[in-house]
Amino acid sequence: MLELIREPWPWYIAGPLVGLTVPALLIIGNKSFGISASLRHTCAMCLPANIKFFKYDWKKEIWNMFFVFGILLGGVIAYSFLSNPNPIIIDGNLKAELAGYGITEIYGMLPEQLFSWESLFTLKGFFMMVVGGFFIGFGSRYAGGCTSGHAISGLSNLQMPSLIATCCFFIGGLIMANIILPFILSL
Repeated sequence: MLELIREPWPWYIAGPLVGLTVPALLIIGNKSFGISASLRHTCAMCLPANIKFFKYDWKKEIWNMFFVFGILLGGVIAYSFLSNPNPIIIDGNLKAELAGYGITEIYGMLPEQLFSWESLFTLKGFFMMVVGGFFIGFGSRYAGGCTSGHAISGLSNLQMPSLIATCCFFIGGLIMANIILPFILSL
């Protein structure tokens, strides 16, 4: 059983499990699935300033903080006890393309040549981590939610704003992967 848990699950098992989270949250507690709202709740808890955006009863949404804590705890447990000891297999074409940008040391999920403290202070690393992080935060706030909230929860509730946001997320991802990322990697 432990070996089954350690291996990556196919999409036809993992996808429905994630998808069933939406009706479970709606049926059990009349809650919507989404992660980005937890940042707002955290700010409302920790910074009770006189800012209108943070003036609401965040205690009604404390379940969301437990949900996010469970995700973090699950990640720590999975990394600590269920990690697959085999190296990550990366397609040869992707390796060749990344090598063209000078990224040759790929030993984990994130290449250290892009995502490390040393690379943070390079132009490429600054764009990847700081500017990219700002755009993700700004985009999720501007769209009124993140990809999980819109694409999983909003679409299943047939919300038109979620359909528009999800289409924009995918278009933005295609533009990023095919136009902007190659430019940043060539810096």
